[in-house]
Amino acid sequence: MKKLFRHFFSTYNTQPEEFGNTSANKYVKSGLSLQEASEIKEKIKQAFERDKLYKSNAIGLNDLSLHIAKDRYKVSQVLNEYLAKNFYSLLNHYRIQEAKDLLVSQPFLSVKAVMYEVGFNSKTSFYSAFKKETGLCPNDFRVLTSYAS
Repeated sequence: MKKLFRHFFSTYNTQPEEFGNTSANKYVKSGLSLQEASEIKEKIKQAFERDKLYKSNAIGLNDLSLHIAKDRYKVSQVLNEYLAKNFYSLLNHYRIQEAKDLLVSQPFLSVKAVMYEVGFNSKTSFYSAFKKETGLCPNDFRVLTSYAS
């Protein structure tokens, strides 16, 4: 195993220490203060929870940055370092939370209708994100929560 590591690092002319702190090294020159990071974090939270930005099926990191009027790179840094998620992980988290609420509170809505309502375009990506977040597919989640009530 040691031979493999030595070969890899010598072949690619890279030191093993560089792999451990990629996040810290990535943002060394960003100039983001703790106060500004806290402000951006709060604005991101408001954008998703109050403004429900996640419902837009065409939203991207640039749209979020414009919405909260902050630099795209600083928003990305806050997501990665302070929320420990990338943009799409956070987006899917909020979408799935809303989907769970709709599946329980509005049983007459089809899963497909819920999928579109929370901002997904694809059934495959919706089911994949839902299962990753809950461990269940949307139909199973609805059935299990209806029995629990």
